Amino acid sequence: MKKIITLIIAAIAFTLSSFSQSADSLKREKVFVALATVYKGDTIPSYELYEVTIYGRRTFSSVRKQRKYDKLERNVMKMYPIALEVKAILVETYLYLQSLPDDKAKQEHIEAVEKGVWDQYLPIMKKCTLAQGKLLIKLIDRECNQTSYELIQAFIGGFKARFYQTFAALFGASLKKQYDPEHDAEDAMIEEIIWMIDNDMM
Repeated sequence: MKKIITLIIAAIAFTLSSFSQSADSLKREKVFVALATVYKGDTIPSYELYEVTIYGRRTFSSVRKQRKYDKLERNVMKMYPIALEVKAILVETYLYLQSLPDDKAKQEHIEAVEKGVWDQYLPIMKKCTLAQGKLLIKLIDRECNQTSYELIQAFIGGFKARFYQTFAALFGASLKKQYDPEHDAEDAMIEEIIWMIDNDMM
């Protein structure tokens, strides 16, 4: 009986040893294919690395600058969702207008949308500061690739666009303001904040 058990154990040990050796040989036989680059006579593997953007919350040595940034951060977090809603409304309105049969039906729908937007957003905008209003104008340009003035002109008409532009100018704002993170330092900070919002870092 002991001999049988010993033989079984030896057989199992031999099998495991063989399996381990075959697994090792398989590991050694794996081949990784990569692009090659010749550098100073040596051929070396070459890998393409994707661009990675890393942002962190900015900190400033100056208390005044830190407070200004913190305020901008709060304003972006408040106004960015509204800019996204405006974009969704514009896209939905544009697509629906394409399905309407004539200009009269389109005009009626635009007027209905305009009234709905006023009813929904006027109470919200009344609670916003001038800085938040100016920021929203920039964010709308960012999301829609058109200034607020151009959008109003396209959907409602040039007369109302000029009227709203004049009204905005009374408060030191402009519906023609463009978003330019490449050349404007504040817009660059706004872009960083939006990136962090989109990536659930805020």
